[in-house]
Amino acid sequence: MLAPKKLKHRKWQRGDQIKGKATRMTKVSFGEYGLKSLEAGWITSRQIESARRAITGHVQRGAEVFIRIFPDKPITAKGNEMPMGKGKGAVDHYVAVVKPGNVMFEMIGPDEATCKKALQLAAYKLPVKTRFVTKDLR
Repeated sequence: MLAPKKLKHRKWQRGDQIKGKATRMTKVSFGEYGLKSLEAGWITSRQIESARRAITGHVQRGAEVFIRIFPDKPITAKGNEMPMGKGKGAVDHYVAVVKPGNVMFEMIGPDEATCKKALQLAAYKLPVKTRFVTKDLR
């Protein structure tokens, strides 16, 4: 699964990065087809890996897949039945912050129908609403 090799700070505060719309990564750049998010949310490294497997399992070496998001935000968790206080918990997993308009996955494939079906299977694995988009050829 994806995780950063090194961070400036091991534990982060939640912050408000999830507010607003995406201003970057809003267009299909590397592939021909993409999966764009329609709402904000956190996507875990497990969900990204699950979506990637769904795409590659459907196309079977017939396409190239690009993952445009990376989980770099650490999420902490305390153990069960821990009393209040006693500091912040240990890092449990990492998430990628996604805003409306972010292109999360891109691919180059044999035909549009195959790519659309593969990205639809990936969308089922993600906790945000998505839309299939194509590259603007202007």
